[in-house]
Amino acid sequence: MKFEEIIKTVSTWIAGAAVFVFAAGGYLNLKGFVPDGKGGFVLMKDVQAATPADKAERDAKIKAMALPRGHILGKASAPVTIYEYSSFACTHCSEFHLYMLPKLKENFIDKGLVKLVFVDFPLDKKSMHGSLVSRCVKPDKYHDFVTLLFKKQRDWALSSKYEKIINQYALLSGLGNNELKNCMKNEEKFSNEIMANRGNAVEFLDLQGTPSFLIVKGNEREVLHGLPSYGKFAALLNEKLGLKEKK
Repeated sequence: MKFEEIIKTVSTWIAGAAVFVFAAGGYLNLKGFVPDGKGGFVLMKDVQAATPADKAERDAKIKAMALPRGHILGKASAPVTIYEYSSFACTHCSEFHLYMLPKLKENFIDKGLVKLVFVDFPLDKKSMHGSLVSRCVKPDKYHDFVTLLFKKQRDWALSSKYEKIINQYALLSGLGNNELKNCMKNEEKFSNEIMANRGNAVEFLDLQGTPSFLIVKGNEREVLHGLPSYGKFAALLNEKLGLKEKK
């Protein structure tokens, strides 16, 4: 290869790399990241620590939100409530529901200490359809249906026939075909309810993704963004309950 061709090839690679770095930097900046001075990026919220006034304002917003209603998993009298904001096609939501929730159920929910309310926070059209159909399933089958959607997530979330598959799950959950058709005539009403809860979560809780959790005990409210470890979740629940964590 001639020297001129080598220079041209190298220049092309350098120019391409520069464009990629510039574009990536712009994308990260839009997402709230800033350069850390060491060649990387950190979240703006990590650079600018919240002041006491900021925290007080945020806590006031959280307490001002009307709590969503939904099917309860556990005893209604449980002193602590977990509001699980989730999207059916979200892989981390599936991870929580299939692997962490059974532990929480065994150690807290089944003992009457904690109850859980599933709150739809759909992030795509497929998840929205799952949320709509879930409102048609019989109440005593609701949480089993939710678990089934997460368990079979890959089957329907990767399919162009997701509506047919999700509807079939509802029929397998004991819902009659005519019952489902009649129920889905309320699609607009259900959609408005779902989007209202989603909008409140964004406005009052600053939720931007799933899964996220609102932990409530009396007048105390605390938000968890993302999927924490089981240890962190259990420690927080024990703290709310005034219990010592088991070693």
